[in-house]
Amino acid sequence: MKKLIVISALTFGAIILGTNNVQAQNTTATTTVNITLNDVISIDAGSTAIGNTVDFNYATAADYNFDQTITKANSLKVTSTKNFNVKVKAGGANFMNGTNLIPVNVLTIKAATAAGTMGGTKSAVVLSATDQTLVSNAPLGSALTLNLDYTIPAAKSSSSDILGKPAGTYTQTVTYTATAL
Repeated sequence: MKKLIVISALTFGAIILGTNNVQAQNTTATTTVNITLNDVISIDAGSTAIGNTVDFNYATAADYNFDQTITKANSLKVTSTKNFNVKVKAGGANFMNGTNLIPVNVLTIKAATAAGTMGGTKSAVVLSATDQTLVSNAPLGSALTLNLDYTIPAAKSSSSDILGKPAGTYTQTVTYTATAL
């Protein structure tokens, strides 16, 4: 029994005295993180101008005597790492229905009253086949939206530009270009 007490005392002493010398081992690793940025500008998916249509319908006499405006929400959704301009142009000089023509300058495109989140200086553009600035110096940002009003004023719809043309659907493409500054 005496032996058991001595062994227990020695074991207890070794545990207590030995724990002061036990140390955890440490090791470290260092990693370098790189962030590579590229200048980007895009007209993003979700822009209603991509593959969409704007349909004006002149069904009654009253339609020819009043302005017709069609508002398209989220017409453009732009992401750009720099300030940018947005330009607009028609695919040709006329809306076409076979050989029948309506000049594209019957249509005015401008930012809607509730223009969206895109900043910059906005201008009303009478459509033509050459690039015209719709938005200038828009601040950089992600998924910036622009709501657009497409208007055919009564002065055009009640003129020979539209009156007297054969019935049917007249079509032309409109192209928007966002360019970083």
